[in-house]
Amino acid sequence: MIYLQLFFAFLQVGLFSVGGGYAAIPLIQSQAVEKYGWLTLSAFTNLVTVAEMTPGPIAVNAATFTGLQIAGIGGAAVATLGCISPSLCLVSALAVLYGKYKKNTAFQNVLQILRPAVVALIFSAGLRILRLVAFDEQTIALQNANYIGILLFAGAFFVLRKWKLNPILVLLMCGALNLLFYAIFGWI
Repeated sequence: MIYLQLFFAFLQVGLFSVGGGYAAIPLIQSQAVEKYGWLTLSAFTNLVTVAEMTPGPIAVNAATFTGLQIAGIGGAAVATLGCISPSLCLVSALAVLYGKYKKNTAFQNVLQILRPAVVALIFSAGLRILRLVAFDEQTIALQNANYIGILLFAGAFFVLRKWKLNPILVLLMCGALNLLFYAIFGWI
């Protein structure tokens, strides 16, 4: 039963995450955290971090890691298969259609219309993760604010925009700074 749940949960993620991995994050959260309760919100945030750091698509990595945690190697395989099945079918069909109709203006207009929806999904995912970083608990209040997390977020954002540093380097620097704050002040 758990294999079917994993397959169909990540089949939905694979079907409806138009626009790539960041667009899939709210869908994965909806399935793994809210609907099935396989992961806590904190574990989900860690999962997204690991999925971003590992090579490959975020949604597929998240499916694999979730399946592994829930049902071992078999769960990882089933969740991954569920996540990639829609893409395999759709991309194969779209490759044939695109080759046939790539000059068609109506086809190009449909592609243009999808862009704002993708931006909205990515923005929504970013706000959810930012909220979890900025406030340790579910309620947004100044006494719950994680000022170190907010400072690291602002610093990382500034460095990425101003100097266009490698995101992996910025991620490592933030981790090192957080570790330094913890070692000196006992903060996390």
